[in-house]
Amino acid sequence: MSEVLVLYYSRTGKVAQLARLVARGVEEVPGMSARLRSVPPVAAVTEMAQPPVPEDGAPYVSPEDLQTCTGLILGSPTRFGNMAAPLKHFIDTLGAEWASGTLAGKPAGVFTSTSTMHGGQESTLLSMMLPLFHHGMLMVGIPFTEVALNRTTTGGTPYGASHVDGASGDRPISEDEKILARCLGKRVAEISSRLGAGA
Repeated sequence: MSEVLVLYYSRTGKVAQLARLVARGVEEVPGMSARLRSVPPVAAVTEMAQPPVPEDGAPYVSPEDLQTCTGLILGSPTRFGNMAAPLKHFIDTLGAEWASGTLAGKPAGVFTSTSTMHGGQESTLLSMMLPLFHHGMLMVGIPFTEVALNRTTTGGTPYGASHVDGASGDRPISEDEKILARCLGKRVAEISSRLGAGA
């Protein structure tokens, strides 16, 4: 089985829920499986190191996950129109992978969750794309031929899947958001599968 790495940071759990939906989409493609991984939180002042394995949720990512994946899908909550610091911190450590071309030529996608409809979904998705372009990855979005993208009144963009969580953080993921998250996973997996067949 070829694996697509679904790598995310989640603070309140909504990005983690989206990640699981993206993974379901990946696994709808024959011969493809999803590997869920997360990144640890970061803080300006650290009194105690994070445990090597999180207490719950997906395990932390390792260099091997990046080397063996056939595609990568990144997820992050929005922080003032940008990806969250823990994901950016992890990406900033990938100098060796950039130099060796570990991710070059692999398909990639992005997803996010925001508190409000205009809370920076698209700029956050674009901010996650930039380092992936530097790694030589092939960006995959969601086309408007996907009916849910035209219909949604919540999250969902052509740049990637998204969720609008509401100011109190209690809004469930809508049906259209679920469809678009699975669509993103499926598209990255399909393209990964086609590229692998041509190798």
